Amino acid sequence: MPCRPSARPRTRVVAGRAADVWRFGWTVLLMAAACLPLRTAHAQPTDHPPDTIAARLLACAACHGPQGQGTDNDYFPRLAGKPAGYLMNQLVAFRDGRRRYAPMNYLLEYIPDAYLGHMADYFAALRPPPPSPAVTDASPALLARGRSLVTGGDPANGVPACSGCHGSALTGMQPAIPGLVGLHASYISAQLGAFRYGTRTAPAPDCMQVVAASLTENDVTAVAAWLASLPVPADPSPVAKGTLAMPLACGSEPN
Repeated sequence: MPCRPSARPRTRVVAGRAADVWRFGWTVLLMAAACLPLRTAHAQPTDHPPDTIAARLLACAACHGPQGQGTDNDYFPRLAGKPAGYLMNQLVAFRDGRRRYAPMNYLLEYIPDAYLGHMADYFAALRPPPPSPAVTDASPALLARGRSLVTGGDPANGVPACSGCHGSALTGMQPAIPGLVGLHASYISAQLGAFRYGTRTAPAPDCMQVVAASLTENDVTAVAAWLASLPVPADPSPVAKGTLAMPLACGSEPN
């Protein structure tokens, strides 16, 4: 994709509000970075820092942590160690408006595919120290329900086990199934809700929409609480493609 603004009309106004100015500034930086080839440290003058993907993606650190490990904000997820294919799918979805969150839509609006691929590969390769699991005030009964759904599903109601697609360690599968550990309960709940109500979609067949629509509100709360209580494994790498016999066909997971 050429490094140039999209032909689609844009009418956003950035002046007058500090948040808009901040987003505009980072957008300009990301757009400019995407238009330049990456250079290595030895190609730089000695009085300047190296122009690397890590330096460029410091724009992401405020929300996702300096190594993509996530932050204390419930709604900014961990990126480190997730499959590059999954991260690429999400970056493209945000850029093209299929996944809606205004700051991400705004920041990625003009970034070409090739540069999004660099971003995805960078975060997929990171292995920061695992954070401590969140302290939960969920009841034992709710956590037990969450564990049951994640590890065994609810066949009577058409709910497959999360582990059937995301792995027994819940670290995902290459190339495009994400890990579910290291995320806040509120984030997990919000994403399941978005799939349920169609505000987050994936290529057909949209397996997550099918699964989320089969969950009750209590089930969503239970799954989110139990997943958030789990520690991130020392090695959060996703399992190899084909390791898991997925219970549903997913359009975002290539054959």
